[in-house]
Amino acid sequence: MDKALDQAIGVFRERGFHATSIGDLKDATDLTAGSIYKAFKDKRAVFLAAFDRYTSLRNAQIRNIAGTAKSGRDRISDLLAFYVRSSHGAEGRLGCLVVGSAVEMAMFDPEIAVRVTSTLKNNEALLAGVIAQGQSDGSISSAIDAENTARVLVCLTQGLRVVGKTGRPPPAPAIVVDAAMKLLT
Repeated sequence: MDKALDQAIGVFRERGFHATSIGDLKDATDLTAGSIYKAFKDKRAVFLAAFDRYTSLRNAQIRNIAGTAKSGRDRISDLLAFYVRSSHGAEGRLGCLVVGSAVEMAMFDPEIAVRVTSTLKNNEALLAGVIAQGQSDGSISSAIDAENTARVLVCLTQGLRVVGKTGRPPPAPAIVVDAAMKLLT
């Protein structure tokens, strides 16, 4: 099931929910339409399962980066570099399922809106926590507001994902990270 969901994630990231058909999912997963409908009620149910798997995998990657034994400042820098890398090349053109869902569906689907909002709030909380740890270890200025700065960083990271989806690469990682890190001084 995880392999099929991973394939579905790729299709939904690339095409979005509305432009993805059961036939596209069938082709991507090597499952028959009957098998898809047997495992999931409909395309929306496939999408919700794919969204949940995507955010779970992505959150694990982010927590892994944030959980290193570095200073808070270095961990924020590493997280920003991860988002810049995720916004380049083929990975960037696939796009972010959270961003795509926010743009395409959250306004009209309350369940998707809750999932998107929850994901963004979790990202903000993680960043705010790392900023606070950086303030405690002295690597980040204690004069900044950790929560508001985290919210700005979420806007930056999600904006990177939008730019990456267009196929236009964001500025070089060092430029983006250096500019963002000025928020922490």
